[in-house]
Amino acid sequence: MAEKDIRTDMELIEACLSGDQDCFTELVNRYKNLVYSIILRMTKDNDEASDLAQDVFLKVYRNLSSYTPQFRFSTWIMRITSNHIIDHHRKKRLETVSLEAHMTDTGFSGPTVASPESQYLKQEQTDRINKIIAGLPDMYKVPVVLYHQEGLSYQEISDKTGEPLSKVKNRIFRGRKLLKGLLAQ
Repeated sequence: MAEKDIRTDMELIEACLSGDQDCFTELVNRYKNLVYSIILRMTKDNDEASDLAQDVFLKVYRNLSSYTPQFRFSTWIMRITSNHIIDHHRKKRLETVSLEAHMTDTGFSGPTVASPESQYLKQEQTDRINKIIAGLPDMYKVPVVLYHQEGLSYQEISDKTGEPLSKVKNRIFRGRKLLKGLLAQ
């Protein structure tokens, strides 16, 4: 393994701030899949997710000097990503990724053969759930999607968004309660 491959995030950040642009490329390579996957789950559009991921990394680059090492770099970059997605949703009011696509991406949907009727009913239910999730306020939608679709723990969501653990738990609880009420209608 090359010495460059075992550098810590902080070492890469310090080198980047000293003018070594290759170090920022390495940071991008470390976090691009995570940033892109979170954005894709929230936008449901590959091209838009790519554009938004580039925007996130531009923000990261421009604000790299304001990063403080008391927090993990991954936490900082995920907070920027989450805030960027929330801002984008406020402007565009986009829907989230379909649960069916998520289930296929994560391997939950196996090679079982379903009848056309069951496929239709499943798609209808998925569409209904997506509309309900898309209608949730962002303060509930983001943690619910991170927890249920990304599989992050409460603590990971707290770390990534920079919100207190109690607030994350409360928002997921209230988001679920809203979903349950809307699904019961």
